[in-house]
Amino acid sequence: MFDLNKLLRNNIRQLVPYSSARDEFKGEARIFLDANENSFGSPLPTDYNRYPDPMQWKLKYKLADIKGVPPQHIFIGNGSDEVIDVLYRALCNPGVDNVILCPPTYGMYEVSAHINDVVIRQVSLTEDFQLDMPALQQAIDEHTKLIFVCSPNNPTANSINREDIEVLLNSFEGILVVDEAYINFARQKTFIQELTEYPNLVVMQTLSKAWGLAALRVGMAFASEEIIQVMNKIKPPYNISQAAQELALQALENIAQVNEWIRETVIERDKLAASLEKLPLVVKVYPSDANFILAKTIDAKAIYQYLVTLGIVVRDRSRVELCAGCLRITVGTPEENEKLIAALADYKIEVGSIK
Repeated sequence: MFDLNKLLRNNIRQLVPYSSARDEFKGEARIFLDANENSFGSPLPTDYNRYPDPMQWKLKYKLADIKGVPPQHIFIGNGSDEVIDVLYRALCNPGVDNVILCPPTYGMYEVSAHINDVVIRQVSLTEDFQLDMPALQQAIDEHTKLIFVCSPNNPTANSINREDIEVLLNSFEGILVVDEAYINFARQKTFIQELTEYPNLVVMQTLSKAWGLAALRVGMAFASEEIIQVMNKIKPPYNISQAAQELALQALENIAQVNEWIRETVIERDKLAASLEKLPLVVKVYPSDANFILAKTIDAKAIYQYLVTLGIVVRDRSRVELCAGCLRITVGTPEENEKLIAALADYKIEVGSIK
């Protein structure tokens, strides 16, 4: 049976969080003399001399309306990377506890584990980029605190079988993190609606992809109120700036525009995949549920370098497990995609097939 209290590190269980001036005062006031801010303002057109809401309540209430969950079930991080780091610090005793990762997948799970001195157990995906369930079950032991599953997965672009994720949720006594950074482009529905059924579930999403706010660094975690309270204890008091909160709120008013971009991206993704499949230098185009495509080529490194000379940057993933010869290509605008395909077509003529 899931018991969060048993999973937490002792120091986190006993932690008394920092209480900021904006935590202690609730309500409205005209004169703020509590936080040692600059009372005269700031040199910017908008005054940013006051500390922001440390719990980002306005932003959480707006997200709650969109996502259909209470705001108390939302954690907002400085990008999803902060969410990952906070989970490690909450649960994993350095050098003792372990995390299970399923490569090829998002690289920050591993980097953050190393930073926090957490033992990594890698259970590779199958050849069709799905979870190896027997190997996963075998890898779990009493020190396994976290399992990260990215769906749709980066860099493979496919969704992970929902039934396999549900099996893990029902059998694993630690916390399963489902990273849905690319869920807006997928056919599969979000796991957010399953939070009431699974107390050990954390769902990560972001405003960096479909919402186009990568520069603001706004990541989200959806979980039980119990888990969110622990995460709030650990995060820095003012982890999301006032400017980021304001701009994110403005963006969240434009759902229609974002939905239109998602629709256009999916259309362009399918067109781009079809065009890539026709090129002699492309060996295989993998199915995509994201805003990018993984394509196996005859020589990923050489093609990558060739594109760079033309001012076109893709991602060489050829050294990643199960991705030999692969390039990861973000879906661009119609004009950008056409220029990419034209450049790749010319590569065949100019360079020829490279062994």
